[in-house]
Amino acid sequence: MSGAAAAVLAWALLAGALLPPPPVRPQPLPRGDREVHEKEAQFNTTYSDWVHANLLNIYAFNHSVRRNRTEGVRVSVNVLSDQKDQPVLFVVRQKEAVVSFQVPLILRGLYQRKYAYQEVSRTLCQPQTKAEVETQHFYVDVSTLSLNTSYQLRVTRVENFVLRQEGSVATVAATGPFSPQYFKYEFPEEVDSVIVKVTSAMAFPCSVISIQDILCPVYDLDNNVAFIGMYQTMTKKAAITVQKKDFPSHSFYVVVVVKTEDEACGGALPYYPLSKNASPDEPVDQHNRQKTLEVMVSPAITSEAYVRSVLFCLGIFLSFYILTLLIACWESCRQHKRKGLLAAMDSPSLDTGHSRSIPDSFLNHGPYDSYGYGSFGNGSSSSTEGITDSLGSAEVSYSYVGQEQFKRRTPSAPTRPLSIPMGERSLENVASRPRLDSLSSVEEDDYDTLADIDYDKNVIRTKVCVPPPAPACPRWPGRPLTPLSFQQYLCVADLARKDKRVLRKKYQIYFWNIATIAVFYALPVIQLVITYQTVVNVTGNQDICYYNFLCAHPLGNLSAFNNILSNLGYVLLGLLFLLIILQREINYNRALLRNDAHALECGIPKHFGLFYAMGTALMMEGLLSACYHVCPNYTNFQFDTSFMYMIAGLCMLKLYQKRHPDINASAYSAYACLALVIFFSVVGVVFGKGNTAFWIVFSVIHIVATLLLSTQLYYMGRWKLGEGGTGSEVGGGSVVAPCVTSPLPTDSGILRRILHVLYTDCVRQCSGPMYVDRMVLLVMGNIINWSLAAYGLIVRPNDFASYLLAIGICNLLLYFAFYIIMKLRSGERIKLIPLLCIISTSVVWGFALFFFFQGLSTWQKTPAESREHNRDCILLDFFDDHDIWHFLSSIAMFGSFLVLLTLDDDLDCVQRDKIYVF
Repeated sequence: MSGAAAAVLAWALLAGALLPPPPVRPQPLPRGDREVHEKEAQFNTTYSDWVHANLLNIYAFNHSVRRNRTEGVRVSVNVLSDQKDQPVLFVVRQKEAVVSFQVPLILRGLYQRKYAYQEVSRTLCQPQTKAEVETQHFYVDVSTLSLNTSYQLRVTRVENFVLRQEGSVATVAATGPFSPQYFKYEFPEEVDSVIVKVTSAMAFPCSVISIQDILCPVYDLDNNVAFIGMYQTMTKKAAITVQKKDFPSHSFYVVVVVKTEDEACGGALPYYPLSKNASPDEPVDQHNRQKTLEVMVSPAITSEAYVRSVLFCLGIFLSFYILTLLIACWESCRQHKRKGLLAAMDSPSLDTGHSRSIPDSFLNHGPYDSYGYGSFGNGSSSSTEGITDSLGSAEVSYSYVGQEQFKRRTPSAPTRPLSIPMGERSLENVASRPRLDSLSSVEEDDYDTLADIDYDKNVIRTKVCVPPPAPACPRWPGRPLTPLSFQQYLCVADLARKDKRVLRKKYQIYFWNIATIAVFYALPVIQLVITYQTVVNVTGNQDICYYNFLCAHPLGNLSAFNNILSNLGYVLLGLLFLLIILQREINYNRALLRNDAHALECGIPKHFGLFYAMGTALMMEGLLSACYHVCPNYTNFQFDTSFMYMIAGLCMLKLYQKRHPDINASAYSAYACLALVIFFSVVGVVFGKGNTAFWIVFSVIHIVATLLLSTQLYYMGRWKLGEGGTGSEVGGGSVVAPCVTSPLPTDSGILRRILHVLYTDCVRQCSGPMYVDRMVLLVMGNIINWSLAAYGLIVRPNDFASYLLAIGICNLLLYFAFYIIMKLRSGERIKLIPLLCIISTSVVWGFALFFFFQGLSTWQKTPAESREHNRDCILLDFFDDHDIWHFLSSIAMFGSFLVLLTLDDDLDCVQRDKIYVF
């Protein structure tokens, strides 16, 4: 061969080596003869090749890495052959990590459903470098056990792989379960925490946002994304607050993964294809599960914002202490001036030698001697009836007196003597006589179990207008009426006959019981929520707790410190209310020690046990609400509502106790009923959602309880079915005077007797009820409660705890409105301080409810759906709408308590036999 021919041959061989040959389908070699093809590969180039069991393809890549600049590298493969039983294995070998995945990529869903993906894209973990510029190599190995499989391979660089702090947005386009993506963020020197916000215009497909440390490998598949770091499921919104102290490298990855199914986000499950030849394990290939998202990282608040917010919170509620102190000083000065004027007015005049008199307006009460008490179109009353003082003697005598037609008239005398009359006696004489406390036992049962006292209860508590003569009981003619001597309408003096020491001990039990309940309730709650918070911090699963993630500021191990801090108002204002009650009790006890006539005989009887219980309940509401907001979810929502039920119940009991001190419920029965309410709350939350049987049972119990309570209130507790029944159980329009009957025998005729009473009173001789005012209240209450029961049965709301709380609040508001109306109808008035409290409290409640119904999160939905309601902070960049609800509702509850405390201050100088019961 000549030299020229050799040169031509060499050039031909060189040209053949430089030009890439077309893909040729290789023939499989015999077993044991493994062939390896290694080639240098370039970025942004698509390689189409074949691979089989005896062939291993290796692609070698290299790229320059700078210390101050990180570039993402993404590997995309597409297997063109459909051989699901013999997949192709891709192994990426890097400097510090090895990433491997098979195609078709099989991902598991709920109930072990299979989802296969022929096209897969993965981002490679980027190892750190200490050199200014370094060339790094990585290799992509392709192998399979199939005979012949074709595929495509492409390696590209990721744009905007590093997220910037300045609010720039990184768009993640066309990501799916088969193509997860992640980005890197590095903390600047001056930033200690940031908030990662991810948004999308599409609710589905469901996706997962994960924050992971800079470690290789990165867990970026649906079946392993929860292995490390913090993560959230997402529909349209997600937000995670990240602190620098949690990441030693001061940087982290933001991983975005689309899930194979939407069930975790509240979506529907896909159906398996129905086919006779389909295998139960046949993979389901879901198409179009792609989602476009936007990722943005912005700095969170600084430590100065935490200090500013804490000082703001303390300043608001401590200002109430200062305001209370100023009002107390002003009231004390005013009392001293009034006492001085009273002493001067009570001294004998130099001219006449008689004591002076002062106007009624100065005594802060209306001229009750000139007013009667009326009811809606009912009966007559007398303002001149005498009453035997039960305090002067242990024996009570009764006598009939004349009556006159009731007329409401205005006072004719502008002044009143200082010694306020009580029938024919003065307060000075009353104060000089021995008190009833020394005449009776301290044990309440000694008084209540006497037969004559039981008879006396029937006489007093069923008091009504009595037309003379009344020779016999209309229902049982053989039982004559006992002579009575009382005013024709029930007065507070009639229901304040028990020993003061007995009632004081009775109502103090409310405080000690709720204190005991609080300790035993709070300790396990605190332990449980600490466990919840620990689980969240250790597992990183932020779907456990339903925060407002756009305004959740962590502190220490707490994920949402702002939601906990805003509950401080309940504790501080509850403590302030207890201090106010303590001061009032001290003043009242001092008045009793000096035998002050007004403290002994005038005004609403002072019992402070329920007030102490209310203040303690308010403090516990703050503590348990803070515990709930450590990790809010449906399993611990009763922590936030339990003492709300107690507050509503205690307020109703206190309102009833004002005019019915002797017959109010005991602490044991009251707390037993509240415990039953909390029991139904828990059962309703767990089993009530969409459960028709539960709603039927609850509605029936609600209606029956309403009827029983209505009967108890209407007859003042003087009714009974079966043995020991009294005449008051036949109350109705036909009974015009209370009567006492012999006990009814125990038999099965209870329903027959009820029907007989209804027939006699409503059909045979229909007339108006004896107690019109009580009847109006109870009819309205029954209408409201029956309506609420029907609403629950028809609509069946998901938030059963709030529905139950609404029932309690509606009944409380109804009773309070009735009390105010009847107070004004009785000629009483509302002083300036309670009037200002009522107005300001109503306004604050209105604003509080506005913020409450904003709904920043809800555990009635999935965590991902709940995050769609999340909003940014609106106060000091620290507090959200729900925090403002905490502020305003604590102030409103404190104001409501003050209303109950001061509502009847205008009666402090009015004798109890002039204060009407309603």
